Amino acid sequence: MKYFNKNDIKNIKSYNFDFIELFELNHILTVTLNRPKKKNALHPQMINEIAFAFQYASNNDNIRALKLKSKGNVFCSGLDLKALAGDVEKNNSTVPIANSKILIGELFNKLYKPKICQLEGDVFAGGLLLVAGCNYVISIDGLKLGLPEVKRGLFPMQVMESLSKVIPNKKVIDWCIRGYDLDVKIANKWGLISQIVDQSKIESSVSKWLDEVINNSPTAIKYGLEANHKINTSESNHVYLSEMLDLVLNSNDANEGISAFKEKRKPNWN
Repeated sequence: MKYFNKNDIKNIKSYNFDFIELFELNHILTVTLNRPKKKNALHPQMINEIAFAFQYASNNDNIRALKLKSKGNVFCSGLDLKALAGDVEKNNSTVPIANSKILIGELFNKLYKPKICQLEGDVFAGGLLLVAGCNYVISIDGLKLGLPEVKRGLFPMQVMESLSKVIPNKKVIDWCIRGYDLDVKIANKWGLISQIVDQSKIESSVSKWLDEVINNSPTAIKYGLEANHKINTSESNHVYLSEMLDLVLNSNDANEGISAFKEKRKPNWN
């Protein structure tokens, strides 16, 4: 994981983050998605900030685990379609820009430290890359998880790959091509969600898991996760799928689907 200069990473506290918040305590780095008014849609700079935080966690031996959470009632709505269409929101982030294209799936795979997702909001599309990339996911009840890309003329390429490591491929493909919303209880049965708890218990449940993790050997865990990644490597898949997504993004269907989404109308496929 070498998207940024090591000296820049060391000075992480000197930068202004627009779309995420960071909190470090007791060997745990908490990364909070902080774009609730936009349903935590993955703006390009937001992805850049997440990658910066992950590289910091990877390089810092004091950090033994990472917690991922969000603000608002939507955990993440996926890629920012307006930004994809060229309407990139201005921001005040001072975080350096990555020196190469960020593959979100590999961002998670190459952080060889335990990652837990504290899920308290619905999650859609590319947001599921963040969920599938965590080693453990604790969720409140009543949430829905959706893959609506095909309704926008797109396809969840990298999401498909990450989900296929957790859920039987036939279920994943059906989910991708029908684009429906999935109840969190079904996601739990499929193995994507590790545990469902009451809202009042989610903080304590996440803390319990983290306590168990950080009391174990950080070196053994690091080497174990690295070994697991090496024997199940998917980097070439994510590169290929990113290229395929670019093909889809340049299609007439994608132009029509994104326009229909912005105009709040039903798409007219040719």
